[in-house]
Amino acid sequence: MVVKHGFEAGELAHVFSGARHSTAVIRAISTPASALPWEQYRRNFVNARRIQEGVRFWDAHAEVLSRARRTYGVPEHVVVGLIGVETFYGMRNGNYRVIDALTTLAFDYPPRAEFFRRELEEYLLLARELPLDATRAKGSYAGAIGIPQFMPSSYRRYAVDFDGDGHTDLMGNGDDAIGSVANYLKAFGWEPEGPVAGSARAGRDGFQAPANGEVKPQLTVEELERAGITPLEAVAADRRAALVTVSTAAGPEHWLAYDNFYVLTRYNRSNYYALAVVQLGEEVRLARERIRLPR
Repeated sequence: MVVKHGFEAGELAHVFSGARHSTAVIRAISTPASALPWEQYRRNFVNARRIQEGVRFWDAHAEVLSRARRTYGVPEHVVVGLIGVETFYGMRNGNYRVIDALTTLAFDYPPRAEFFRRELEEYLLLARELPLDATRAKGSYAGAIGIPQFMPSSYRRYAVDFDGDGHTDLMGNGDDAIGSVANYLKAFGWEPEGPVAGSARAGRDGFQAPANGEVKPQLTVEELERAGITPLEAVAADRRAALVTVSTAAGPEHWLAYDNFYVLTRYNRSNYYALAVVQLGEEVRLARERIRLPR
């Protein structure tokens, strides 16, 4: 960091002298929420309280969400669903010291040590740029920061000053968080007005080949239909899709995942996560519409 980025050695010594190995971080990353059964995972994120708070968040930031849609092409309910899943609309931003999380994972978690060493480097740069006390900031067990839970590299690359106050603040500024989420999704290829996911019915046989675990759409809807997969919502035959299947008590549940669904998995590489974002956002949108219906 001294040679590459011009840090002072004494400054870094101070930061790292206070860093602590965290067994809780190792435990958390070894048993992620996505390891739960789908129905339990879904209940954790798509429930009455989170829907109610989502309506409040949307109402409080309606103009900003609308501006983010116009600027980046990402619908309000998608941004609301993502922030709702990530941090309960900024109410649960994480209690792990970022420096502890990143140093633990960078040096004591071999499966992804290289990734987290890069993120530790990015965090030190971010702390210098904001500026931010690198020893005090808190976030997730993986070192994600703020209302939208950006990793340090994403914070530096995709965060925007969406309220124009001269500061890019994802830790306490909902407007900046909304704009930054929309900017991130656009950067990864979000298609304005494009579908995200739709329910489907699979025949008794013939769908094993396209259900290969690949979430990046490769086959057209028409090709999937020939394989025995029928979309239950109208969609163009030439639209590319992937088949996502989750297990429920009532049997397998099938979804056609389109390019925008794949973009959501660039934020968190879990099909469960992307489905929860889609479903929470849609439930919040419907709840908000019901409140506004004439009696």
